[in-house]
Amino acid sequence: MANRTVKDAHSVKGTNPQYLIEKIIRTRIYECRYWKEECFALTAELLVDKAMELKFIGGVYGGNVKPSPFLCLVLKMLQIQPEKDIVVEFIRNENFKYVRALGAFYMRLTGTTLDCFKYLEPLYYDYRKLKLQNRDGGFQLMHMDEFIDILLRDERVCDIILPRIQKRHVLEENNQLENRVSALDEDLEDMDTDEEEAMERSPSPVERRHGDRGSPPRHRRSPSPRNRERRKRSRSRDREKRHRSRTPTDKRHRDDDRKKSKKHRHEHKSRDKDRDRDKRHHRSSRHHKDDKDRDKGGSKSESKAGLSIAESNELRASLGLPPLK
Repeated sequence: MANRTVKDAHSVKGTNPQYLIEKIIRTRIYECRYWKEECFALTAELLVDKAMELKFIGGVYGGNVKPSPFLCLVLKMLQIQPEKDIVVEFIRNENFKYVRALGAFYMRLTGTTLDCFKYLEPLYYDYRKLKLQNRDGGFQLMHMDEFIDILLRDERVCDIILPRIQKRHVLEENNQLENRVSALDEDLEDMDTDEEEAMERSPSPVERRHGDRGSPPRHRRSPSPRNRERRKRSRSRDREKRHRSRTPTDKRHRDDDRKKSKKHRHEHKSRDKDRDRDKRHHRSSRHHKDDKDRDKGGSKSESKAGLSIAESNELRASLGLPPLK
C-alpha cells in the first residue's frame, strides 16, 4: 500500500507517474533503507524538510545498484504528485540549491515542453556548485547551470530516461517561445564597441609610415639557437651542392684566375715598394739641401756681422770713441 500512487494523481505522459522510472530502479528504491525509514508517509509539506537535508545529487551507485536519496525523493514526488505551485517554489528557492535541483528534475520529468523551457532556462544564471555521485560511489563537482543544460539536452540523467521534448528552435518558429537572449550578448556588444573605438583612435597605415620615419630603429631579435643551427645546415648544404656542381673545366679556370690574381698582387707590391723608395730618396735629398742652405746662411750672417762691426769701429774712431769689442 505504501508504494502505490495517490488516488487523486493524474496520469503523466499517458501513464502512471511512477512508471517514468524503470522497474528495476524502482524496485531497488522500494527495497532500500532510506525509502523505508525516511520516505514513509511523507506529504508535500514534509517533503521540503527532507529535500533541505540533501547533500548531493545522483542516480544509482555501487555493485548492488543502490539508489541515492535524491532519486528516492524524486520517486516520492512522483508518487504523491504535489501541486505545480509547490514545484515552482522549489525551483525558485535560492537558499537551498539541492531543493532547486530536485524541483528542476521533477519539472523535467512531468512538465510540458513550454513549462520546461519557461522555468528551467532562468536557472542558467545560477553558477553554484553541486556534488554529483558517480556509479562508483565517488563524487565530482558540477555547477547548477551545467545540470540544467544536461536536463534540457540529454536523454538520460541520473540513470533515468527523460521524456522527449521539442527542440527550442521549433517552438521559436511557431511563435510559442521568444528568442532566448544570452547574458553574454551585452558583454559581446561592449567588446565590439571598445574595438570600434580603438580602431578609430588608432592611426591609419599612412600615418604609421610617417610616424615610423621619425621613430628610432627597432632592434631585431637575435635568432634562437635552433634557427642558427638550421641556417648553418642550409649554408653547408648549399656549399656542398655548389662543390658538387663544379666541373673540371671550372676548376682549371679558377686556378688560372687565382694565378693571375697572385701575379697582379705581386706586381702591385713591387710597384708599392718602388714608390716607397722614391719617396724616401726624395725626402733625404730635401733634408740635405735644407742643411746646406742653413750652413750658407750662417756664414753669410757671420761675414755681415764682421763687416758691420768694422764699419762701426771706423765711425767711432773718427768721432773719438773707443772701438767695440
